[in-house]
Amino acid sequence: MIARQMALIIIEMFMVVVMTIRETWTLRTTSTFLLEQEGCVQRGCCWSPLNERNAPWCFFPTNHGYTVVSEGSSNPYELTARLKRMDSPSLFGGDIQELVFQAEMQTSNRLHFKVLSSVFQEVICFCFVFSFFLNAFRFDTTMAPLVFADQYLQLSARLPSHNIYGLGEHVHQNYRHDTYWKTWPIFTRDSFPNGGTHNLYGHYPFFLCLEDNSGQSFGVFLMNSNAMEVTLQPAPAVTFRTIGGVLDFYIVFGYTPEQVVAEFLELIGRPVIPAYWSLGFQLSRWNYGNLTEVKATVDRNRAINLPYDVQYTDIDYMEDKKIFTYDKVKFKELPQFADYLNEKGQKYILILDPAVATSKRVGNAPYESYDRGTAVDAWVTYSDGKTPLLGEVWPGETVFPDYTSQNCIDWWVDEYQRLYTEIKHDALWIDMNEIASFVKGSIKGCADNNLNYPPFTPRILDEVMYSKTLCMDAKQAWGNHYDVHSLYGYSMVLASEKALQRVFGKSRSLLLTRSSFPGVGKYSGHWLGDNAANWNDIKWAIPGMLEFGLFGVPYIGADICGFFDDSSEELCRRWMQVGAFYPFSRNHNAEGYRPQDPAYYGANSKLVASSKHYLTIRYTLLPYLYTLFYKAHTAGETVVRPVLHEFYGDENTWTVDRQFLWGKYLLITPVLDPSVWAYIPDAKWYDYDTMVPLTERKQHVNMHVPAEKLGLHIRGGAILPTQRPEVTLTYSRRNPMGLIIALDDNNEAAGELFWDDGDSRGIVAFLILCLVVNHAGYKDPNNLKFEDITILGIPYSPSFGGMFSDWLHNTLSMVFLPCTSSHKQVLFLRNLSLNFGDTYLIEWQVPKLEYQRIDCHPEENANEAKCTARGCIWKPSDEPKVPFCYYPDDYGYTVSTVTETDSGMTLDITRNMKYRSSGRPDSPDIDKLRVAVYYHSSDMLQFKIWDPTTDRYEVPVPLSVPAAPETDATKRLYEVRFTNNTFGIQVIRKSTNTIIWDSSLPGFTFSDMFIQVSTRLPSEYVYGFGETEHKTYRHDLNYVTYGMFSKDQPPGYLMNCYGVHPFYMGVENTADAHGVLLLNSNAMDVTFQLTPSITYRTVGGILDFYMVLGPTPEMVVQEYTALIGRPVLPAYWSLGFQLCRYGYANDTEIENLYNDMRAAEIPYDVQYADIDYMERQLDFVLDPDFEGLPALVDKMRAEGMRFIFILDPAISGNETRYYPAFERGQAADVFIKWPKELSDEIVWGKVWPDYPNVTVDESLDWDTQVEIYRSYAAFPDFFRNETAAWWHQEIKEFYEKTMKFDGIWIDMNEPASFVHGTVGGKCLGNPLLENPPYMPPLESQHMGLNHKTLCMNSEQILSDGKRVKHYDVHSLYGWSHSKPTYDSLLEVTGKRGIVVTRSTYPSSGKWVGHWLGDNNSSWDQLFKSIIGMLEFSLFGISYTGADICGFFNPSEYELCLRWTQLGAFYPYSRNHNGKDPVAWDSIFAEISRDVLNVRYTLLPYLYTLMYESHTKGSTVIRPLLHEFVEDRNTWDIYQQFLWGPALLITPVLDPTSTMVLGYFPKVRWYDYYTAELLPVQSGTYLLSAPLDHINLHIRGGYILPWQKPERNTQLSRKNPLGLIVAMSESGTAEGSFFWDDGEGIELTYELLSYDFKKKFCEVTVIFNHQIQISLSLNPSECLCQI
Repeated sequence: MIARQMALIIIEMFMVVVMTIRETWTLRTTSTFLLEQEGCVQRGCCWSPLNERNAPWCFFPTNHGYTVVSEGSSNPYELTARLKRMDSPSLFGGDIQELVFQAEMQTSNRLHFKVLSSVFQEVICFCFVFSFFLNAFRFDTTMAPLVFADQYLQLSARLPSHNIYGLGEHVHQNYRHDTYWKTWPIFTRDSFPNGGTHNLYGHYPFFLCLEDNSGQSFGVFLMNSNAMEVTLQPAPAVTFRTIGGVLDFYIVFGYTPEQVVAEFLELIGRPVIPAYWSLGFQLSRWNYGNLTEVKATVDRNRAINLPYDVQYTDIDYMEDKKIFTYDKVKFKELPQFADYLNEKGQKYILILDPAVATSKRVGNAPYESYDRGTAVDAWVTYSDGKTPLLGEVWPGETVFPDYTSQNCIDWWVDEYQRLYTEIKHDALWIDMNEIASFVKGSIKGCADNNLNYPPFTPRILDEVMYSKTLCMDAKQAWGNHYDVHSLYGYSMVLASEKALQRVFGKSRSLLLTRSSFPGVGKYSGHWLGDNAANWNDIKWAIPGMLEFGLFGVPYIGADICGFFDDSSEELCRRWMQVGAFYPFSRNHNAEGYRPQDPAYYGANSKLVASSKHYLTIRYTLLPYLYTLFYKAHTAGETVVRPVLHEFYGDENTWTVDRQFLWGKYLLITPVLDPSVWAYIPDAKWYDYDTMVPLTERKQHVNMHVPAEKLGLHIRGGAILPTQRPEVTLTYSRRNPMGLIIALDDNNEAAGELFWDDGDSRGIVAFLILCLVVNHAGYKDPNNLKFEDITILGIPYSPSFGGMFSDWLHNTLSMVFLPCTSSHKQVLFLRNLSLNFGDTYLIEWQVPKLEYQRIDCHPEENANEAKCTARGCIWKPSDEPKVPFCYYPDDYGYTVSTVTETDSGMTLDITRNMKYRSSGRPDSPDIDKLRVAVYYHSSDMLQFKIWDPTTDRYEVPVPLSVPAAPETDATKRLYEVRFTNNTFGIQVIRKSTNTIIWDSSLPGFTFSDMFIQVSTRLPSEYVYGFGETEHKTYRHDLNYVTYGMFSKDQPPGYLMNCYGVHPFYMGVENTADAHGVLLLNSNAMDVTFQLTPSITYRTVGGILDFYMVLGPTPEMVVQEYTALIGRPVLPAYWSLGFQLCRYGYANDTEIENLYNDMRAAEIPYDVQYADIDYMERQLDFVLDPDFEGLPALVDKMRAEGMRFIFILDPAISGNETRYYPAFERGQAADVFIKWPKELSDEIVWGKVWPDYPNVTVDESLDWDTQVEIYRSYAAFPDFFRNETAAWWHQEIKEFYEKTMKFDGIWIDMNEPASFVHGTVGGKCLGNPLLENPPYMPPLESQHMGLNHKTLCMNSEQILSDGKRVKHYDVHSLYGWSHSKPTYDSLLEVTGKRGIVVTRSTYPSSGKWVGHWLGDNNSSWDQLFKSIIGMLEFSLFGISYTGADICGFFNPSEYELCLRWTQLGAFYPYSRNHNGKDPVAWDSIFAEISRDVLNVRYTLLPYLYTLMYESHTKGSTVIRPLLHEFVEDRNTWDIYQQFLWGPALLITPVLDPTSTMVLGYFPKVRWYDYYTAELLPVQSGTYLLSAPLDHINLHIRGGYILPWQKPERNTQLSRKNPLGLIVAMSESGTAEGSFFWDDGEGIELTYELLSYDFKKKFCEVTVIFNHQIQISLSLNPSECLCQI
């Protein structure tokens, strides 16, 4: 939609409108008032004098420009139009009558449009995307007509704000442009940067516009190398005028100015990363006179120990200024000069100009460089294309290399190699390449033609095209010099880069150029030209550097202390201070002026002291600067950064250009005037020298800066890597490194370090984030270590510290400067000796903050007396939710003995007896415990805590642990440590040194009926725990407690529901993931808090934790399901759409529904019967009203349908006639009873079955109905083998004698009862089991654990004969119910089928699927269903979904329709509501049919995902973070989800919405319906979503199998299959396809694996685990269109 609207905007650009402001055209060809008016009228323009001359008096009327005669578009993102010139007078003649306009989306943030003559025969791709928001103009060209003539092109556009930055190269006295009628010519020129508006060395028709304080910005780039001018006017508006080429515009968009720069550099090329040594300080001078003077300069600066890395020689080293020579008299020893420098760790750079002398060398010797160039026609020629053009530069008469010619490039590379052989040096400086000549055009002048004298000349310096350069009709390989003049420096850079590669090979070296064009930054740096020693030029250098940051040339700086004129000591001192923070830091001055190297001013001068101080700081911070260059090189970030890029929301920063930033974190405020009026942005800032935080923020200050200082401040939140400095970087790179950590307002900081050998072209490095190694690919040869860490902003003095690595436990050497009157808060960590490339954890203890408290009284009604009685601390807090009662630090256990082996460790721990019991007298503490840690595998461990003296209950769920432990520590992803006082277990991820589990928090309690343990979390990103309703997928850690205890409870916030899953996945800040299972089935809760931490509390059993290490989220699930069991593979038909209803009156209703669905042709595979089909809700008994159901089921099954019926566990025991299910069950003793010592009776409850021979009065309240009409019900004990046999018999008999079925739905198996505990409400035995000393915050917790279920003292018997309390195994009831049901289904039907259960526990997924329970028909339940599915994916239950349209309450039309669309992509897709698809209207039915046809089309893909889940443990419903964990934006996404890795579903989840926001990670995404590539690389995108549409996108790089849909899967499976191939950016795609009979118990299958590459498709076919076929096909054979 955005693209379509943009197309309209672009077309409108060429339609004439009545202008409301004056356009910037003015006539400059006449000088008198009369001639100006006459010329204006002749051009058909309007004349209107004003009272000032900046605004034009002559301006366009409405009859100029072009009209659109035709337009077309092949898709929404492309546009082509033909334009015809309106009949109007010509401005300069040569008007093009017909034009072509083309545009197209190029990336999500880049628009490319081009206007050219219709006679052009080139094929061009034009791409665009316009705006972040609709109806917001960024570049409105309707204000003035388009002019397009052969040698005059003009385009004007209105802009949204005056915040315009860029355009160059000029001297802009301020960074933000003045829009009051300013015209800037652009045409490369050798000129002085003296503050005028004339054109300078580079050619940059690019500007950035900041729209407002939201940060939204855009950049405009005109890709045109002809001479031009750009006018800014107050509208605000911009006018481009150029004298050739075409109008070739790129507009890039960003949410921030920094993003705009990154987008622009993505287009033109990101900057080169310079050699590390080139970031050192550099000295140069034009005309030292001789090498002796050069060495004297070097020596005197060495003598003062000045940090100083590079020495230059200018053209004076040459023989008569001839390039590729040296003066063998004055510079006799120059060939050895590099060695002289290198032996002290310094580097040598020499200069080359392009111009080549035609004269002989000294002694009339041949000038071989010239001769060799002439022999290969390397020169720019006159207009005849043959004769070398002659000009004059430093050596006299010269020719000029044509670097656009391959012959010339080869010559240049060869000559440079010869020079290097003769004069060793380290890098190259190229100058005079605008191209400069000292005569106008040539020594013969220039011909009178329209190239040398075009109809219009922009306001370039001298207003003559060939002034100080070549004739415009000169010829080069790329064309007329008229067109490519401004590319001369660019082409010289390309040739010089090849020369450097030839000479230096894999070494990076350095290239420095004066003339530049967009894209030069990929190869070269730049300096700001021949400035002067004055206070203006020191100021104006800052806007110049900021602009070249925009232009993609971050290696930038001005000549420190000025090039021309003598510099005063004060000026040079101040310039050396700020120059220490230029990326390119060079002091350079001209011949005829005093030397200005620092030592010249005297060893004891203020200048030397100040220069050394700030150069030492520079060298200390060079690791940070080098990292910034790495970020520029890889991500397009700026190095020298305008303050507004970081604080765009603050309008005060929009004009700050006397200060600048290094990256995000270092603010430089130089002294440029007698007083320093500085702006302090809104952040926490620390003075670099004093380390004192500033008290001012978001205000201007008059900064006190003494003579030897400048303003230097570190932003809070920074981690700056440092290195102990030396006088050269060769030596400093061998020194230890350190960190400066500046805490922000949240006491947080982050940073990065890039490190490599500093010189190689092939960058191999590692990047460090917060002392965690993310990518280790480089080992420093100097064995570097981190030695010191300085932390700013520590609020309190630490009491102790520790440093931990794989091999080291040490106490830190700490120095803390406490709070003083100056507010200094600094912690120094010294003598660390941390190995470079290893990962460490450094800890220090600070006073406990309130959010670190662990609650000692989680029950209600805490007070000080109760708190202190538990030995805890009572201290009220103003922080919301923070507990007032909390544990002291040493509350818990201490280690008494330790035994370690290769396979684990065993510890005995003892309770700290100084504290009283846990405060629950009925639950005595256990003083001595055993701890065991088992290293099961490289990625899984177990730690278990229990009472070795007592036989306590342990969960009887079998897990699959490896037969042999992992005894090789080098293979384990983890390390386990323990803390002694208080005892805790720490699990460390070895690759990052992240502590992912740390239970050393106080409060560990282990008593008979209350166990509590807390652990710190490595991040705030926690997912899982269930079953309970969560509002977001990622957990809220703000003191939220979730109870877990299976219960018949519809979904509700903070309410425990049907299943129990004490498993969570944590994502660490390093993007690694881990999972933790607490294998405990007692009633429990978990509390999250902001520490961040989790506290577990359970009322029985033991602590038995299993942890899997991933390291990816998807691997966490795979490893977890390897432990608990892989998900069941459902029958293929069970992936079809399903219908159910609680409340069918008879079988006729079901038959009518079936017929209506068939008539509507809506795909549909499964019909259910709820408890209505039962007589009085009795399992296995058919109601007379449904006597026709068996025949109906037979009919439907014969037509390809399947049938599923419901079974509840409760069996009526009050029947007056023979009820086989109960009688046989009682005979087999399968029902749950009291313990024998209390009674031998069944524990009776009540559920759905009614008494026989009664009529229920439904007007009575529910509890009265239950009491009067519901029969006593017995609950089978499914743990027992006898029960499984009985259950199988009942199911078999029902199948054989009553009704056929294909699947079973088991419900009410929490177990649910309509009375509390037992009939009559009196539970026998220990009342503490019903109301334990600690009651978790469960639904109706005041009613006790037996609320709506059995008495907790009921007895169950495990398969091994062990007797257990229902108190312990209650939450396992549904788990125990599942396997016997699944086994019976398989045995009775002989086919796979499906079992769906309500209550689950870890490993249930091996046998069953799950629906999300009795939800409401409400919009919140719609989006929460996605969260539920994502969580059950973590829990290892892939076959899951919610009741479509809701279960309770009537649904409404739009909600049910949107739910049907979403539900079409549930793995378990069932409508369980009276409002099925044919219950509404024909439109609803049609939309339902369409979306279900999509589901059925993709069922082969879904079935393949189910197979991969079954065999590998992969998720089917997949969170985006599982595929894109490196993209932190995905960590919070839960309103979109994936099918596997490749299909992205973006549903509408809000009422009345026809648009939906979707997030798209940075890969290719194709619209499923149109196959169009989504025009967004990454980020949030607004998608059209009318009522009949759900957005689906296929990920590039994947192949999806599909099949033509039918009304059920039996029919669709007979149709041909196809593939959807979605190509990645590299032109590849891969996928797999699983196929079998869809229902066999023993899998007999084919598994196809596809690998699509640009020219062929490889297919591997596997039959039953064995590869049978591997072949290559032509792409047409394995590619099918959507």
